[in-house]
Amino acid sequence: MTLEHVALWTDHLEELKNYYIKYFGAKSNDQYTNSSTKFTSYFLNFKSGARLEIMTKPGIPENKNDTIHQQHRGIIHLAFGAASIKEVDEKAKQLQNDGYLILSGPRKTGDGYYEFETLDPDNNRLEVTVKYDV
Repeated sequence: MTLEHVALWTDHLEELKNYYIKYFGAKSNDQYTNSSTKFTSYFLNFKSGARLEIMTKPGIPENKNDTIHQQHRGIIHLAFGAASIKEVDEKAKQLQNDGYLILSGPRKTGDGYYEFETLDPDNNRLEVTVKYDV
């Protein structure tokens, strides 16, 4: 069994699509629209085979989760794997230089990862991480 995809609601469909293409190398399918329900989506495909569906539709309520403190149940973050510590550092610097908040790191964790945490344009929490030899 594999995880087929993760889906996110957004009010900024094009901005979010372009963010994941620019910073994480996503490839997008053509936009899907259901004109009767006003549902619109993209599937973003990543090199690893993982897919992210981003969707929009009028009337979806605001997310009440605290994206900074993460004190709730449910999905907390999406993690992107890097090839090296250098790649983690470069991605953190690129995002920070482009005005995105770096919440923590880059740093070594006690369980053998080197990572940083950030937020995408919709304040979804992301990690960029690589395993290192402890």
